[in-house]
Amino acid sequence: MKIKIIWGCFFCAVFLFGCNEMNWNNPYPSEDAGQNILYSVFTESPKHLDPVQSYSSNEIQFTAQIYQPPLQYHFLKRPFTLIPSTTIQLPVIMYFDQDGNQLPDNVQAEEIAYSIYEVSIKPGIYYQPHPAFAVDEAGQWLYHHLNDQVLMSINDLPDFPRTGTRELTAEDYAYQIKRLAHPRMHSPIYGLMTDYIAGLKDYGKLLRKVYTEQLSGEGYLDLRDYPLEGVQVIDTYTYQVKINGKYPQFIYWLAMPFFAPIPWEADLFYSQKGLIEKSITLDWYPVGTGPYMLTENNPNLRMVLERNPNFHQEYYPSEGMPGDVKKGLLDDAGKLLPFIDKIIYTREKESIPHWNKFLQGYYDASGIGSDSFDQAVQLVGQGEATVTEEMAAQGIRLETSVAVSTYYVGFNMLDPVVGDSDEQTRDSARKLRQAISIAVDYEEFISIFANGRGLSAQGPVSPGIIGYRDGEAGVNKVVYDWVNGSPQRKSIEVAKRLLAEAGYPNGIDQETGAPLILYFDVTTRGSGDRSKLDWMHKQFQKLNIQLVVRSTDYNRFQDKIRKGNAQIFEWGWHADYPDAENFLFLLYGPQRKVGNESGSSSNNAANYDNTEYNQLFETMKNMDNGPERQHIIDKMVDILRHDAPWMWGYHPKEYGLYHAWYQNVKPNTISNNNLKYYKIDAALREKSRQEWNAPVLWPVILIVFIIAFSIAPAISNFRRRERSTGVRVDPS
Repeated sequence: MKIKIIWGCFFCAVFLFGCNEMNWNNPYPSEDAGQNILYSVFTESPKHLDPVQSYSSNEIQFTAQIYQPPLQYHFLKRPFTLIPSTTIQLPVIMYFDQDGNQLPDNVQAEEIAYSIYEVSIKPGIYYQPHPAFAVDEAGQWLYHHLNDQVLMSINDLPDFPRTGTRELTAEDYAYQIKRLAHPRMHSPIYGLMTDYIAGLKDYGKLLRKVYTEQLSGEGYLDLRDYPLEGVQVIDTYTYQVKINGKYPQFIYWLAMPFFAPIPWEADLFYSQKGLIEKSITLDWYPVGTGPYMLTENNPNLRMVLERNPNFHQEYYPSEGMPGDVKKGLLDDAGKLLPFIDKIIYTREKESIPHWNKFLQGYYDASGIGSDSFDQAVQLVGQGEATVTEEMAAQGIRLETSVAVSTYYVGFNMLDPVVGDSDEQTRDSARKLRQAISIAVDYEEFISIFANGRGLSAQGPVSPGIIGYRDGEAGVNKVVYDWVNGSPQRKSIEVAKRLLAEAGYPNGIDQETGAPLILYFDVTTRGSGDRSKLDWMHKQFQKLNIQLVVRSTDYNRFQDKIRKGNAQIFEWGWHADYPDAENFLFLLYGPQRKVGNESGSSSNNAANYDNTEYNQLFETMKNMDNGPERQHIIDKMVDILRHDAPWMWGYHPKEYGLYHAWYQNVKPNTISNNNLKYYKIDAALREKSRQEWNAPVLWPVILIVFIIAFSIAPAISNFRRRERSTGVRVDPS
């Protein structure tokens, strides 16, 4: 019996060693092994996937792969360069006077009554398969007028048995521009675009009237029946957009999903009440011509993008920047896109599970949290960041870039203490803001809370943006001195002198004798952010200013900002397009939150309003890039530095870790449709996963043998006793 037990243990051990080829902790099904799949994560559920409404980073990571606006950014070139996406070439721009006479390209902006952007798209581009395009043998739409009987069998978009497609046309782009004014859509850029797209404001009023009076606020509003002055379809592949005056930045908007095409068939299909009740909407299931289509939408668990079988021919770029060849970024020049078949996004609410799965090879890339920074990154040479030896041994590499973002602390310029609302105290308030700007040490903040991943801001415009100044020419001389080739923050003594000149020597109001108390409005914080608020307290304490933190939820915070009830607040901005105007408009007087008709759609949260600055902005925004425009931008930034409506904060550096099998990665902080360029070496990934996650079985096997040897004598004794106590039958 003992021999049998030992042999059983031996076979068990053999079985366990045979299972060594398996990864017992693999979160994915076995049939996905070795497949051409990219594994990524998302932390927040997307709310809008309809391009007319979507305006968040957690949404555009999906929409940018599905929809195709006319233009896109070159994947490799820097500075950021616009190139055609679905168009034959960049738009042809024409200028006209009040009488409709075409003007030369070099005409002064004030002479231009309107501009025409003529966009010509490529023929032969088709939409992804979708039931909105499905027709029967007679060419009649199958699913545009669904009855209750059909709807009973429909619970999800894949439940429709048939799909179809059709060619992309200029009308689809025109239709989407009209949707900006749809009263049901509430597009976040509608208010802004009414200033530029001819007739859009009146068009919105017309649609509201029709939708309310004729449709009672529901159902399909066919925008083809209502012409818009600002958009004209010339032929099947050509359309024009009419812009009031001159607005050179409009070309950047043509690279954003807001201006991607939407077919009327999809709009009608998704307007059916029965589908809306089942949450089958354009916000849930996009319809595009891009390289990928959304095939699974479970925002609490996972999202899946798969290759669009109808995607038109597009090729990997054949030119880039110096150094791209050495990095292997042009190895796939001229090859057909996209390279990856499927992208699986898994929702990870916590950073630790994401980090651990990345190290195991189950995610292909990862950001770096503060708690894992030292494990992942080391500084060498002149502060240059690289991966640690542990990471390098796994073939993990680091890619860094400065985000086109600014995190700042704003002063409410309508506040009687820190603002300019009172003419008599304007100079005093400005010196108070300057003193605080010097005292709050963002170099220290970046070092402590961002692991050095950031650049102290010298003004609102971030690096990599047209209009940004580097080096000594770009230094904020109110807050910094230029010392030995780099900016150095002015001493706290300078800040204290400014504070005294403002009427608060040593933080005491010289008129009342009371300590100066200021209020800092923030959104509700978790326990992890407590240290940041404590740090901010200490910065104000340098000037003996008492800082009171007022924490609220985000909706309440927005309401306070909208009504001008905050005194000091924190916020940030990520560029929509690579031009200084996209930052400078945040401090343009007519865009202030309080007293602005557009309300929440305005973006000047500080309510800053400087007449000279406003006039310069109005001139600058209509100019083409060049030395003259740069001179005006420099003057505007100097005005802002002097007035200090913001503490300029910092520009974050983005650090990303990528496994060796994740190829063709070049950070592009302004473009979002980059997944089509990436490539996965699935065989290398599978090999690495097997090596890194092989189960360690010898302790289990040892325990099995120990238990076997321990219980074998007991089992033998038990069997012997059973035999000896058996009933013996008397033969008589």
